Amino acid sequence: MPMTVILGVQWGDEGKGKITDMLAAEADVVARFGGGDNAGHTVTVGAERFALHLIPSGILYPRVACLLGAGMVVNPKSLLAEMEGLRARGVDVSPKRLKLGARAHLILPYHLALDGAAEVARGGSALGTTKRGIGPAYTDKAARKGIRACELLHPPGVLEARIREEVEASNQLLEGVYGQEPLDAGAVVKDFLEHAAKLAPHVADVSEAVFEALRSRKRILAEGAQGLLLDLDFGTYPFVTSSHPTTGGVLTGLGIGPQYIERVVGVVKAYQTRVGAGPMPTELTGPLGDALRGTGAQPWDEFGTTTGRPRRCGWLDGVTLRYGLRVNGLTEMAITKLDVLSRFDSLQVAVAYEVDGERIETFPADVEVLARCRPVYETLPGWRVDISDARTFRDLPAEAQRYVSFLEDLLGIPASIISVGPGRDQTIRQ
Repeated sequence: MPMTVILGVQWGDEGKGKITDMLAAEADVVARFGGGDNAGHTVTVGAERFALHLIPSGILYPRVACLLGAGMVVNPKSLLAEMEGLRARGVDVSPKRLKLGARAHLILPYHLALDGAAEVARGGSALGTTKRGIGPAYTDKAARKGIRACELLHPPGVLEARIREEVEASNQLLEGVYGQEPLDAGAVVKDFLEHAAKLAPHVADVSEAVFEALRSRKRILAEGAQGLLLDLDFGTYPFVTSSHPTTGGVLTGLGIGPQYIERVVGVVKAYQTRVGAGPMPTELTGPLGDALRGTGAQPWDEFGTTTGRPRRCGWLDGVTLRYGLRVNGLTEMAITKLDVLSRFDSLQVAVAYEVDGERIETFPADVEVLARCRPVYETLPGWRVDISDARTFRDLPAEAQRYVSFLEDLLGIPASIISVGPGRDQTIRQ
């Protein structure tokens, strides 16, 4: 059975959690392939709201197996806390259902300390990281000195020696370079060995698990975190994450070949948002930006699931969407938060940029060039009608239908899913 991939094609926060939750209902396996707990997916089930950071959204369906792939960096403390929170709400997170990839790298306290110290040292040039140790953990991975999940199965004495060695090396940086207090190696070891005992039963070869599921013709959903524009290679470098939230990242993060991927669903928020530093050509400030963001009174307003930080908001950027189509090979899109646009009399979509007096229609590689880009907009009519009860495309007002059709024409792919609210049922499928 071929695999379906769900990806964000903006700066993350596109609403992938809800879309994954929907498609997970039709899957046997849901697998995360990259990133860490710097990502946050929100799923609303009736009156309950689940904020997931590491565990795939499919965990809310009892028959679905959930996998954390090799491309991830996993904080054991965060994973255990998330598991306990779900368990307390009646969700099965046993080793039979939830497997941690043996090749996934682990985030330890020194990664968090180094992340925070580095951001402080950057001062006004800070990257806006979540300070959750993601970058330092991927740095250790590339430097071939990271600790992987398979090491949770090592004898306690061996694991303790490894951790002490890395804590001591990190303390040299914390003290000598950043002027920070060193970590207590004994305390780190004690906590980590406790985490290891609890997580060891969950450690498995995720690549093999995915391959066997494919051979058994099971339906597999690959769940992306964050979005294309935060990709280490294809995002707005250096204002990016340290992983690959792209179709290519699926292959390396899960350890499977490209022939198994059939559908690539690009999740597109109906407008643009971003958290952290870096250029954003369509960003709006003042009343329009505030109207898109909301006040924070509602869980679905534009404040980070993981960080709580207010998101920068702006009109939809069609240049980035075409870029996402090209890099990811999208076969369809899922449009989220279309209902938010009901607040406006008219809408704008960037169809090109103007930079240094020249019109361009492709996304520039150089972040300095992107910072000089000014959006070239096409204006569309708004609808000022509550669409949260729409369940078919025909239920939408003509102006909302036109907006969706405009995006389909812009990308040349269908909008197979249209979200008109946070609830599972507030969705149009076509």
